[in-house]
Amino acid sequence: MAKQEKAKLIKKEQLKPDIYKFSVQAPEIAKESKPGNFIEIRVSNGTEPFLRRPISIYNMDKKLGILEFIFQIKGEGTKILSYKEIGEDIDIIGPLGHGTFKYEEYQNLAIIGGGIGVFPLYELSKCAKIANKNVNTYLGFRNKDFVVLEEEFKNVSDKLIITTDDGTYGKKGFAIEFLKEDIENKKIDCIYACGPLPMLKAIRNLAIEKNIPCQISLEERMGCGLGVCLGCAVKTAKSSIENPEYWHVCKGRASISSKRCRNLKILNCIIYNISNIKYINTKF
Repeated sequence: MAKQEKAKLIKKEQLKPDIYKFSVQAPEIAKESKPGNFIEIRVSNGTEPFLRRPISIYNMDKKLGILEFIFQIKGEGTKILSYKEIGEDIDIIGPLGHGTFKYEEYQNLAIIGGGIGVFPLYELSKCAKIANKNVNTYLGFRNKDFVVLEEEFKNVSDKLIITTDDGTYGKKGFAIEFLKEDIENKKIDCIYACGPLPMLKAIRNLAIEKNIPCQISLEERMGCGLGVCLGCAVKTAKSSIENPEYWHVCKGRASISSKRCRNLKILNCIIYNISNIKYINTKF
């Protein structure tokens, strides 16, 4: 169940000019959180901006009651959040999202992320590694200036591949190309992905082609994160002009046949598992 906490900011790091990592003391939320959950953050004590900002959980320490989240300045809300100083309290609601990444039944995992979509994948990699899974991580960025968290992912991966579109760092090309190589070599049991929509469409198609379970997390704007505002409604693949069908990113619902996920319209908060689709809810 989601809880509201006044979380004290205990550490603040600027990873890039517009990307920050916050560590907060939030024992009640940390205790209940799992890979794939997100939190809703009130960025100001005033009425502007009025809406909270949904941010995915990057890392957690349940014993110490610490949550970490990473965000990029995208607008006024995240800009205000970036001004917070160590010692200040941040009003947080979480953990939110009814779905989480499922990895227990698989041994050889492929975890692939692009851009800021890599942030929610770290906790998954860490937990899977602790569970003695074989963790293969593929992270893609635009160029060397956008590469983040390399050392962190290296510490929780058996294999880490960094790619950049222009080849200025790591391997040149798209991360999915190197994932394909490992799939051909029979090294992958399940795929987990978060990142830009074109990348996720390609991963979904690859998973279907190779008949590999694949869990995909997408982003969608939302107002409340609790299923009240309906601002994160997305059309399903089954939806038509005559009979529109919508689901909500923040809440998730029951499983659905993969035949109803033909064009990725639905993939704004799902786990796609070849034979069925279940929701996974993350962020922004």
